[in-house]
Amino acid sequence: MLIGVAVLSLITITLALVLLLGERCFVANDDTAVARVEQVLPRIQCGQCGYPGCRPYAEALVRDAAPVNLCPPGGNETVRQLAELLGTDARPIPSELGQASLDQVARIDESMCIGCNLCKPACPVDAILGIPHMMHTVVADHCTGCERCLPPCPVDCIDMVPRDA
Repeated sequence: MLIGVAVLSLITITLALVLLLGERCFVANDDTAVARVEQVLPRIQCGQCGYPGCRPYAEALVRDAAPVNLCPPGGNETVRQLAELLGTDARPIPSELGQASLDQVARIDESMCIGCNLCKPACPVDAILGIPHMMHTVVADHCTGCERCLPPCPVDCIDMVPRDA
């Protein structure tokens, strides 16, 4: 029995050493250009840039298939950093993308909400809670301020307010 425990212990120690050596020899290097660009983006996956998330937008930026000024939540500082990183000119964010900001959050006036449920599918981060024909509410901690819930609301019961309000 003692020999069996010793053999299993030796095998365990050997495997642990192999794993440690393998980890050091085969380090996953995610320091690619895409990863560096993605680090500059706010990584809130709002899709306001026209891409399904920050990673696809970063990939398009690296391929020079998208301009650096498509991230309203990141604002002008993000545009400046992206332009510097990619060696291009910073341009203002187009006004048609909205004035999204991580400093603001959506608030639904529940007395006006008719429960149409149109805002819910528009929210890229599922920050809106509610069921059809009932009032809805916004989970402020999840809201990215992307403003995508505003256009579909037929009664204009959604306002953007400062995050700390």
